[in-house]
Amino acid sequence: MTASTDGPGSPERRRDGAVPPPRLPRRARLLLYGAFLLLLAAVLVDLITGPGTTLSPVLAVAPVLVSATTRRARVPLATGAVAIVVAGLLEEGNTHLPGSVHATALVTITAATLASTANVVLTAARERELLQVRTVAEAAQRALLRPPPERVGPLRIAVRYVAAAAEARIGGDLYAVADTPFGIRVLLGDVQGHGLPAVETAADVLGAFRTAARTEPDLARLAERLDAALSSRPANERFATALLIGVDRRSGAARLVNCGHPHPLLRRAGQVTELAPAGHAPPLGLLDLAGDSHYQAVPFEPQPGDLLVLHTDGVSEARDPAGTFYPLPTRLATFPAGSPDDLLDDLFADLARWVSPTGLADDAAALALRWER
Repeated sequence: MTASTDGPGSPERRRDGAVPPPRLPRRARLLLYGAFLLLLAAVLVDLITGPGTTLSPVLAVAPVLVSATTRRARVPLATGAVAIVVAGLLEEGNTHLPGSVHATALVTITAATLASTANVVLTAARERELLQVRTVAEAAQRALLRPPPERVGPLRIAVRYVAAAAEARIGGDLYAVADTPFGIRVLLGDVQGHGLPAVETAADVLGAFRTAARTEPDLARLAERLDAALSSRPANERFATALLIGVDRRSGAARLVNCGHPHPLLRRAGQVTELAPAGHAPPLGLLDLAGDSHYQAVPFEPQPGDLLVLHTDGVSEARDPAGTFYPLPTRLATFPAGSPDDLLDDLFADLARWVSPTGLADDAAALALRWER
């Protein structure tokens, strides 16, 4: 299962393909309400003051205000037509004003109506393009980040992914689970950089993993094959931190390879500890440059009920408005004991509150494994 963020007011596709009205933030709605009240007050003042003065040009703001609440061009057009009629009624019999004043009001309302309608048409077209881009991004996400099975052998599995940019819905974080003749293989990684180059690199890593995981019996050699898959990429697009875990289907025994990635967190009997390797290894793609030609697999003996959380630095390095890092190990220990799905729901809900209102600065992914026998 994956999750993604949507920004406030972001458009969602309707069944008829049309762009629905925008969901305005509360502050924007209050500002619009205030503007409409001022407009109504201007009309009432015009009626009270009688001949000799007119505030009818103020009606030009009516189609402008309405255009902020709709994506249909006919709405500001109809509002402008009504404003012209109201302006005519306000000025009817007002012979104390020169004709140029009446003409100015008419031209101002008409110009504002046409400009507001053009803005609605342009905005709707751009949002349709955004919907198309999102559709492509979601298709790419489904192809690259396939949801893992909920249960494989002794493991119950859950995963969450949240893109920092609502428009992207996919970035450089990656994950995969493969049930192979050599046991269960789990990958969680984070590609250097952002944008399309990061997505391309993530695709290379996932493609290499899905092929090599079923043919390479040794977990450390599997990591080296992933490293080799990135070595041919340009120097500024070629490395990724990653965690590889191999789990025996029968005994549940595990081995872990850490390729420069944040340490996984083990939750056992309400206590959370980091599984830190004895020595640090370079990210995938940098093994040769680091002067080390091999990765090492570290054994790990899980117990029934153990929950292992793999995460990217988008989680552990998320900051609140004061700049404080999210205290992942501390918070992880406080969540109710439940399924991996429940725990990740709690984690990402808590993370969203931590970074509010600024939001995530980087993509965030987490994968939870629980041993059930």
